[in-house]
Amino acid sequence: MPKRLIFLLGGARSGKSRYAEAWARTHGARVLFVATAQAGDADMAARIAEHRARRPGHWQSLEAPRQVPQRIRDCAIPHDVLLLDCITLMTSNLLLDLPESTSQIDANEAILSEVEALLAVYERSEATWMVVSNEVGMGVVPPSRLGVLFRDMLGRANQRVAERADEVILLVAGLSWKLK
Repeated sequence: MPKRLIFLLGGARSGKSRYAEAWARTHGARVLFVATAQAGDADMAARIAEHRARRPGHWQSLEAPRQVPQRIRDCAIPHDVLLLDCITLMTSNLLLDLPESTSQIDANEAILSEVEALLAVYERSEATWMVVSNEVGMGVVPPSRLGVLFRDMLGRANQRVAERADEVILLVAGLSWKLK
C-alpha cells in the first residue's frame, strides 16, 4: 500500500481516536502511536489511561507532548502506520510554552513552523500517517485572548494539514464524512 496522509477532524468526543485506532488495526502490521497528551490533572490522566487500555499491546508508543516533528524524526521504531493523536494538544502545548508577551503573529508563525516541520518528516517517511485534530472553529467565540489565539492557531494548523492530506475525514457523533 502506498503511503498516505489521512487527516481526521471532529469535535470533542466525536469518535476521532476510536476511528483512527480501528483504521490502524486493520491497515497496519506495525503501528507507532504518537501521543501528544500529558497528564496535567486527574481527568487527563484518566483519559490517557483509557486510550492506552484500548490500544493493542503490540503497538509501539512514542510520548511526545513537545518537539513532535523532531521526536518522530529521531524515533527508530519501525512502523507501517503512524497514528498521531493529536495536533490539538501539540498546538496547545506549544502555545502554553510561549512567553505571555508573544504576539499573535509570532504565535502563528511558531505553530505553522511546527506543522511544516511535521509535514516534512511525513514526506521523508515511508509510512502512512493518520493525524487527528479537533475542529474548534464551529463553536462560540472564546472569551479570553488565549482561547482566541488557540482557536485561530489550531484553525490555521488544521488548514495546512488538510491542504497537504490525501484524505480528510470529519467525524460527528461517531459517524465519518469524507471531505477529501
